[in-house]
Order: sequence, then C-alpha cells, then structure tokens
Amino acid sequence: MAVKPVVLCLSRSGEPTAQKIAKAMDLQLHGRLGRVDIAAAYFPDTLEHIRSLFASGTPIIGICACGILIRAVAPLLINKHNEPPVLAVSDDGNVVVPLLGGHRGANKLAKQISDITGGLAAITTAGDVTLGVALDDPPIGYRLANPEHAKPVMAAILGGAGVKLTGENLFEIPADKNGTFEIHVTDKPAEGTSTCLVYHPKRFALGLGCARGADPDELWDLVTKSLDDAGIAKGAIASVNSIDLKGDEPAIIKVAQRLDVPFRLFTSDELEEKRDKLANPSDVVFAEVGCHGVSEAAALAASNDAAVLVIEKQKTANCTCAVSRTLEPILHQNGRSRGKLSIIGIGPGQHSWRTPQASQLIAQSDELVGYGLYIDLLGPLAVGKIRTDFPLGGEEERCRYALEQAGKGKNIALICSGDAGIYAMAALVFELLDRGPDACGVSDAARRIEVISAPGVSALQGAAARAGAPLGHDFCAISLSDLLTPREDILKRLKAAAEGDFVIAFYNPVSKRRRTLLAEARDILLQYRPANTPVMLASSLGRPEENIRYRKLSDLKVDEVDMLTVVLVGSSHSRLAKLGEGPRMFTPRGYARKIDGDLS
Repeated sequence: MAVKPVVLCLSRSGEPTAQKIAKAMDLQLHGRLGRVDIAAAYFPDTLEHIRSLFASGTPIIGICACGILIRAVAPLLINKHNEPPVLAVSDDGNVVVPLLGGHRGANKLAKQISDITGGLAAITTAGDVTLGVALDDPPIGYRLANPEHAKPVMAAILGGAGVKLTGENLFEIPADKNGTFEIHVTDKPAEGTSTCLVYHPKRFALGLGCARGADPDELWDLVTKSLDDAGIAKGAIASVNSIDLKGDEPAIIKVAQRLDVPFRLFTSDELEEKRDKLANPSDVVFAEVGCHGVSEAAALAASNDAAVLVIEKQKTANCTCAVSRTLEPILHQNGRSRGKLSIIGIGPGQHSWRTPQASQLIAQSDELVGYGLYIDLLGPLAVGKIRTDFPLGGEEERCRYALEQAGKGKNIALICSGDAGIYAMAALVFELLDRGPDACGVSDAARRIEVISAPGVSALQGAAARAGAPLGHDFCAISLSDLLTPREDILKRLKAAAEGDFVIAFYNPVSKRRRTLLAEARDILLQYRPANTPVMLASSLGRPEENIRYRKLSDLKVDEVDMLTVVLVGSSHSRLAKLGEGPRMFTPRGYARKIDGDLS
C-alpha cells in the first residue's frame, strides 16, 4: 500500500481499541468530533470523512459497524483493483472484518490487527479461507506474470484439482507432480496460461545510460535484446537505475514505465564507489560525468553489496545497459526517486468539489506546500503531513521552494485553491522551469523532476453552479489585480470584453489598498449593457460561511466585495429567473431562436 491506513473511531466505547491499534501499527487516529477524546484529527460528518479518505486512496480501519463503512463508500465503488482496503473492527476488538481489498492488503491487515487485539479475523475470501493463500497476492519481492489467470486457477484448486509446483513453493501448498495445474516460479521468461501461473522473483536491477535525447525505441530494443540473450524475464527486474543527471531522460523514464518498476537515481560519487567492481570502467565517462561507469555502476548500486553483474555493459550508438543480480529478491530500493511536484487545485474548499486525483496526489505526497489557509482547507487529509506554509505575496518563493524540494527526490504537493492553472501557481512553476540559470531560474536538479498539474473546480465554475447557468454562452475571466498586470492592460481588456458582450468573471476584485478598479469596471460595462444586467457576488464558496447574493449592475458596490468574492457579471442576454427555490441566473445560448427556425 502506497498510503498508510488511518484508524477511524466513532465513539468512546471503541476508543481504547482504536488507540491500541494506532499505537501498535504507528498509524493516525481520526476521531468523531465530540465523541472521541484523543485523536490526531477530528471530523464532524462521519460519512463525508470516510468518503474523503476513500477517494484519496487511503486504507480505512474503522472501529465501527460494517454498515456505516458500506453506506459511506458504496457510491464510490468502481474498480476493485484501484480501491483501497476497508476494514471494520468491533468496539471491543474481538472481530476484524476486511470489507474491501482482501487481496490488496485488507486480509493481511485483518490478521495483523487480530494479533494486536486478540480477536478473530473474519476473512471471507475463498482462497484465504480454504488454502490460507491468495494466488493473486504473491509475497513481497515476487511478481505474478499473468494475474488474469489467477481466478480460474484458484477456482480449480478450490474444486480439488491437483497443483504441480516448479521452483520455490511460495505458498506452502501441497504439491502434486501429476497435477493438471501448475505454479511456476522462475526468473527466466515463461508464458503463463489458464492452467499455469508464473511468478518471477525480482532479483535483478537494470542500470541504464544514454546520450541526451536518445530514441526511446533504441534503448528499449537494447534492454529487450540484452535480457532475452541472458534468459532473464522482464518481470524479474526490480528497478531501473541511472545517474541523477538522467532523471528527466525520456528514454530511461519510458523503460521504467514499460517494466512497471521504480526509477532510482544516484549521484556520480555514489556510482564511483562501485569503481572496483566495474567490468568496463571508462576514463572518458569519468571525464564527462564524474564516475567511471553509469549503467554497470547503477545496476550494482541498486541493491546490496552482494550484487554481481550478470550482464556487463551492452551498448548501441547512443545507449548502454547492464544488469546485476542478488541471491534474494530485492526488497529495499537504494538511491532516490526522481522527485515529483504535483500542482493541485483543491477547488473552492469543500472536499466534495475536490477531484479524486487531487485527493490521491495529496495522500501520496511527502510534504504539502502552499498558502496556509489553503492547506487548512484540506482538513484531516493534511494531518500528519509535513507542511510548509507561505503567506500571501510569497508566490515565487513558494513555487521555488516546492521545486527545489522535489529536486531532492521528494514527492511535493503544491496546494492551490480553485484550479491551479487559473490565476494560481501552475503558470509560475512552469515559468521558473523555463527561466535560464542567469534569469533567477531553479537548479538543474529541480528541472529534472516530474511535474503533474491536477485540475480543480475553479471559482468561476463553483459560482456559476450556485447561480444556475450564467456561463451558458461565451464568457471570459479578468483579474482586477494590478500587482502583476499593468493597469492599462486591465482597462484595455475590460473594454474589449464589454464591447464583445461576454459574461465576465472578475477574480481578485478588490484588496485593502486596491478599491477603484471594480468601480471603473462597472462604469465601463454600463456603457455597453443595461443597468439591470444581473451580477452575482459569491463569497467563500463551498465553505460554511458561503454567501451568495445578486445585484443589478448599476447597484454594484465596491464595499460589499472582498478578496474571497467572485463577481460574475452577466451579458446583455443574461437573466435572473425568479424560481420557487430562489433567484437563478442564466445566459441563454439561442436555443429558442433555433426552435423557432431562425437559425440555419
């Protein structure tokens, strides 16, 4: 499991059991507000909190009734292969029920928890009950080559079919040399079938090097040929490894993705420590990157000191590869990861408007970086995370810090409100990456990281949803902050948008020192559209203090707007409909004319 489980407690009667499990397993305890005395985080709404954790990919150990967990996650169930484990534990700890994710860690967690509480692990998965094993969940360090065949093979075994074992007996099940089904454990290439499950021990580490911008197909062909010639299965590779200078090399990244293994990086000094074990040391390579070999040294550095080269450096015009082997499967990955920065828009604030991708990236991150208020809006999802808060106005410092931390191999989440690409930090991140070293850019290490932009619900979308459908026709967004944009440019855009009769979303409408531009915008718009044009003011969207109100354009007052307010000004066609549940703002797109036959 990539994310540590959370222990969820709903009552004082279950708190001793929850505390016991959390302490023994070094896990966070989240408690129902007002019902649990000591917890790392508190929540007021049980079902919403469970859904938030589940959507983020966080395994849940609930000290509560099964039904509560089932009702909470049922609307979110889509694909069992991607969903986190969910377990229910009785208040007294006597019963532990893995509800979801039995073969994705829930059954193992159930057994571990029952050992702690002295209770019964009520495991219902057929394989675990009958044989005590799950064929699609091999021990750590092994890979099942054909998981699509695990279910029929397991069903046949449960039906009494004999099993022939080739290689290690991974599951300690009785062997039948005449069995019609086979469990084959090998580090050599082997074809799995509907009657044969193939498991590969991950004893090999792949070291790679290449010229800058090498063709990914050239490197992949070299890797494939080298492994095939040596009789090594691709599934037996534990990791792809290289020098840190190649952290952003597309060809190497592609190989790691195709093999579905970690990509690990080493400094030239770390690789030079393997100098005496290299089969092909090179002074030319040393002069270029500071070590006498990349592919061989990286393969050797990937695991323990007992590793030996089984494929010495193989090369093409632009690429090199080498492979090391250890006696036991590689369980610990040396080196560091490439580093990752996720630029995350969390929406206006409420978790139900936060995308599952955003929640998952936050849960997987090592550190949260952002304006303190935005991190606070994450609630319990931020608990236990390293966080570095920056004030308003520290945007460049904030982005630079996030990039440089990711450059050290960390997984960083840069938290933005709304959508990170709309008046937020994404553009600044890419600007810093694009700047040269002489233009106050970032370090080379920061340039080699993986960058992901996760979309969020923008403030204009949230406001429009609350209003009805004001963005039903052409619209634009304009920031009224002249801190980064010259005032003349803002006025030019205002006039163009007014003349074009766009619905306009005003971001950053006012600040403590900036109070005039919104009034100027109103006056410009009044030259092009009616005085009774509807205007929506949406403050603190998605938060308990949310405030929605409507005004006529001519009645728009600067003093009732603040930095937390989005101003939506309708076009000359926008309307405010008086409906039973209150006024709703919308902008017709012209369907009435189409129905009347006015449109071709």
